[in-house]
Amino acid sequence: MVTIAVTAERDGEPRVAVSPETVKKLSALGAAVRVQAGAGASSRFADETLKAQGATIAASAAEAASGADILLTVRRPDAATVKALKPGAIVAAMLSPYDDRAGLDALATTGATLMAMEFMPRISRAQSMDVLSSQANLAGYKAVVDAAAHFGQAVPMMMTAAGTVPAAKAFIMGVGVAGLQAIATARRLGAIVSATDVRPATKEQVASLGAKFIAVEDEEFKQAQTAAGYAKPMSAEYQKKQAELVANHIKAQDIVITTALIPGRPAPKLISTAMIESMKPGAVIVDLAAERGGNTELTQPGKTFEHKGVTIMGPLNLAGDVPVNASSLYAKNLLAFLETLIDKKEKALKINWDDEIVKGTLVAKDGKVVHPSLTQGGAR
Repeated sequence: MVTIAVTAERDGEPRVAVSPETVKKLSALGAAVRVQAGAGASSRFADETLKAQGATIAASAAEAASGADILLTVRRPDAATVKALKPGAIVAAMLSPYDDRAGLDALATTGATLMAMEFMPRISRAQSMDVLSSQANLAGYKAVVDAAAHFGQAVPMMMTAAGTVPAAKAFIMGVGVAGLQAIATARRLGAIVSATDVRPATKEQVASLGAKFIAVEDEEFKQAQTAAGYAKPMSAEYQKKQAELVANHIKAQDIVITTALIPGRPAPKLISTAMIESMKPGAVIVDLAAERGGNTELTQPGKTFEHKGVTIMGPLNLAGDVPVNASSLYAKNLLAFLETLIDKKEKALKINWDDEIVKGTLVAKDGKVVHPSLTQGGAR
């Protein structure tokens, strides 16, 4: 029987790596699920509810992890918890592999098999395991809701006997999963929405959601997407042309959501101080790239403040602000991943080390960091 441990998160992280639904399904796979007491409380998953679906409630993280084959967490777990696992046990989490390399190396020396869910390959078979997409979707939604709350004016156009209330203008910068959900949410609220991205494939997606696409569409733009679907870093010449276009467009916007992130790199600066100062008093910017330094020159990670009448928000964990949904989706991502690692007939771990999904997410094994993007000379 495979034993799966789930521990409570640190640093005020409200999400948890399991839900009542996934406990039930993991138990059906023949796994024993041990959950640290209170781990699901912030996501409204009471110990009693998890226990009713088949989980065993452990008094501490060490007790939950003791001798377990697999540890599931949201954030990178501490070394003490990992050391309590069975030797060579699997740790599946959002490990932030590019951050705190010394800490990652220390975790690798425990001998655990570290799997970074952020490195899930962008292939059709792995879509149900894509934690970045499931969490970004919620972040895009929450960004617009929070922006509307801070805006201090109505978002949709309203026709009243006393006159017309104009619709707010929302501009979404970066049309990945978060950006697409931000467009859809802003449209639902009644805003006039425009969006920009350097990937040409996004133009049609933006139009399909009823928003206007804004970009310098030259030859470089047509080649601006990697095979994995990520945006390529653009030349200084293109960035200058795009910045000029955005500078003219942003002056009239009421709500701006920025979402541009390149894995393992500082966030690109899309909005200058001059652009912010050109915006209307009362305008709101929500910077979803704050964790990597932000897409604006003034973003303060984790803070909301006002600069010359413009509110700049730099949230660090928007998905965590809707923890019930975020935990439910993340837990399903992990379940789909574990289903590829557990033999249903033998009810035992059976890992195919040549599987593209395993190779893509494997960060450390046998005491060493092994992922190509993290080893010496690896691309980053």
